[in-house]
Amino acid sequence: MRCVIARYPFDLTKGGVVESMKGITPEPVTGESVTVGRRRYPVKQVGEVVTRQDRRDFSAGEVTRAMARLGFTCHAAPGAEPAPSASAVTPVEAASALLGGTPAPQDR
Repeated sequence: MRCVIARYPFDLTKGGVVESMKGITPEPVTGESVTVGRRRYPVKQVGEVVTRQDRRDFSAGEVTRAMARLGFTCHAAPGAEPAPSASAVTPVEAASALLGGTPAPQDR
């Protein structure tokens, strides 16, 4: 698959990425990550190994998109805020409850 990372085109394959990451010890995951084989790597580490470029030259999003298109499982940053649940109180509902309108869902 052809993809552009840090303004440079690369022809990547899933097998090629797996082969490149063989023998590489994963760094601690603090941001976005990708599972390659049985190991979970930070996306910046994978991007650096696969492209042989400095990590500051590309964003985590560029590598995440490329890895997802190749079929790897990508993970959000640990502690990233999940999508708001359906039972979350909207600002309008909270203001309405404060002004004596219908009670907010948690007060019901």
